[in-house]
Amino acid sequence: MIGVRKIGRPMDLKERSYLVEVARGLAISMAHFARNVVKQDEMPTIQYPEEKRVLPERFRGRHRLTQREDGTPRCVACFCCQTACPADCISIEATEREDGYEKVPARFDLNILRCVFCGLCVEACPCDAIRMDTGKYELSGDDRGSLIYDLNTLLKD
Repeated sequence: MIGVRKIGRPMDLKERSYLVEVARGLAISMAHFARNVVKQDEMPTIQYPEEKRVLPERFRGRHRLTQREDGTPRCVACFCCQTACPADCISIEATEREDGYEKVPARFDLNILRCVFCGLCVEACPCDAIRMDTGKYELSGDDRGSLIYDLNTLLKD
């Protein structure tokens, strides 16, 4: 039936007329606009390049790969992080080490444009090779290619 609510009682004229609700929404928006124009000193903005945002303790930040004492990556190319990633943003190619004892990544690419920063790759890593503790949140680039981090970029942090 037209004009009947699901709870059983029919809507009155005010509820059926969307014009009243649209006018109420516009009044709220204009009140917020007027408050922001008059009280600009109280607006919650920061001057971004000069002032940095204070981040909480548990902020994950950008990814990084940890290194051993000899400078080689701690990653053993087990593909656990690639398997656990729900966004499928990690791609690894493995190769054998010189001593033949374990594998190392020949290529480790992380597409930051696809990443959802869930931290599942960090939890899945059995040797604590990948971390999200850099505290960097400035993830901008000139083109898409600069936002695909390779092995060297991830080891720099």
